[in-house]
Amino acid sequence: MTVTEPVAPGVGADGERQQQSLATAAARNLATTKKSVPQMQGVSSRWLLKMLPWVQVSGGTYRVNRRLSYAVGDGRVTFTSTGSDIRVIPAELGELPLLRGYGDDDVLAALANGFERREYSAGDVIVEFGHESNEAFLIAHGKVTKVGPGRYGDETVLDTLANGDHFGDESLVDSQSMWEYTVKAATSCIVLMLPQRAFDEQLDRSETLRAQVAAFQSGQATAQNPHGEANIELASGHVGEAELPGTFVDYELSPREYELSVAQTVLRVHSRVSDLYNEPMDQVEQQLRLTIEALRERQEHEMINNPDFGLLHNADLSQRIHTRSGPPTPDDLDELLATVWKNPGFFLAHPRTIAAFGRECSRRGIYPEAVDLNGNRVPAWRGVPIFPCGKIGVTEQRTSSILLMRTGEENQGVIGLQQTGIPDEYQPSLSVRFMNISEQAIISYLVSAYYSVAVLVPDALGILENIELGREG
Repeated sequence: MTVTEPVAPGVGADGERQQQSLATAAARNLATTKKSVPQMQGVSSRWLLKMLPWVQVSGGTYRVNRRLSYAVGDGRVTFTSTGSDIRVIPAELGELPLLRGYGDDDVLAALANGFERREYSAGDVIVEFGHESNEAFLIAHGKVTKVGPGRYGDETVLDTLANGDHFGDESLVDSQSMWEYTVKAATSCIVLMLPQRAFDEQLDRSETLRAQVAAFQSGQATAQNPHGEANIELASGHVGEAELPGTFVDYELSPREYELSVAQTVLRVHSRVSDLYNEPMDQVEQQLRLTIEALRERQEHEMINNPDFGLLHNADLSQRIHTRSGPPTPDDLDELLATVWKNPGFFLAHPRTIAAFGRECSRRGIYPEAVDLNGNRVPAWRGVPIFPCGKIGVTEQRTSSILLMRTGEENQGVIGLQQTGIPDEYQPSLSVRFMNISEQAIISYLVSAYYSVAVLVPDALGILENIELGREG
């Protein structure tokens, strides 16, 4: 008689465990799986679009009327380089206050050829306080600091200059001038220097240059306020029947106009997809949602980087400052606040820049408090929030910029421009327009976003440039 060994429940005769319940793979055929909507890694917080006040532009163009300003010649010059040979572009010399508006190409070319190249190491003195001032300097590469005597004899940093900046050019027309400050190289520098003799040679040869110098010297006495605007004559503190001054406010004859820019794409969806696969999610709606997210990302990128109206390119040159030592320090952000001191709204910086600023604060034992904004804890400095923005680029040399702005029309600040009420509007100033159905049964939609950004007055926007993210302070 053969005795059969008992078999454990769920174990087959061959010793393998048998399935005793419905498997999850089969059960899913009768279940509705919980799904997320399609995700998109390229979506960011887009703080600039959220924080800017948006102004309705009904005619598609926004004109910024300002008081008439005199040209103050605070531009930067541009250079060409071939190997180690660096030269200033002759026409760029028109950015110097002395040569602003001067158009004699031959004289400009001769002056450009008169510049001599000099190199300095960090810490070297380029010009010294109290010495005769008879040279003009252009900074081709590097960073320098202007240091002057303080009230009690100590040194005070007056300014920081970098690529394209210049100093000393006004002294070429004043033979008795002396340097009122010392200029030191903060980093290794390449500068171009125009000696007095080279300028005097061209001055003796050119009647047009002598006329330019005479106009410059007479124009220095023009009554204007610190912003280059013509003074409005006023009287105050008088008694009796004093004769009151007469005045008027002149306007720019050719004010700047901002036309709305556009970001567009054609969204294509096959009719079979939109007909058969709309549960539990509308396929066209999800396609539109992701497309609009991409358009809004491009919109913010253009509002920061577009060479025509982007904020990085439209800050006034007098509103662009440099770091004192390289990394973004609390002192640097204080300097930036001094450029937009009238009701500053917010900083905008790349996340790596914010991290670098945090390191500098920690190094000094400073721990800035965050501010609460609609339930979000946002880092801040002096109570002004610092918003992250990945659209502000970081160069290969790991340098970046920080923007600070005042916002709103009533504050003469930075504003966003849009037009609502456009045909087939899907979101404010964004339209989704049906185009056609092709012979392949593909449905096409034209998706368009209209926008721009305007800086109403120069001191509404300041930029801290050439921030070094990889350098220890």
